[in-house]
Amino acid sequence: QVKLEESGGGSVETGGSLALSCVTSGWTVRSGCIAWFRQAPGKEREAVAVFVVGNGLSFYSDSVEGRFTVSQENAMKDPYLSLHLDMNSLKPEDTAMYYCAADFTPSGESCWRRTYNYWGQGTQVTVSS
Repeated sequence: QVKLEESGGGSVETGGSLALSCVTSGWTVRSGCIAWFRQAPGKEREAVAVFVVGNGLSFYSDSVEGRFTVSQENAMKDPYLSLHLDMNSLKPEDTAMYYCAADFTPSGESCWRRTYNYWGQGTQVTVSS
């Protein structure tokens, strides 16, 4: 059974930093995408960062580019993934529930356009002004 376990988050003042972790289990990860989504109350869910499993590259939405960084914390040979999302220079508009999600299918579809079937439980990030 595929699981994504998130940790981290919390509360911080404007300009502060937080880090989130996402660890997959139950699947030998060799392809696909891991994405970080967020959803604020009354707003649509948006993808803010994606990680391409096959090549380890990360891409970011305009709203977080230059402030958020995805890093892989385990060896490439491991059958699972442990990712961190480092969030710096946080703003009140970054306040949301953050989720990691996974799609392990080896298609060539952009990570931004995939349908993600596996989701973490979510973790709250609150940035006060």
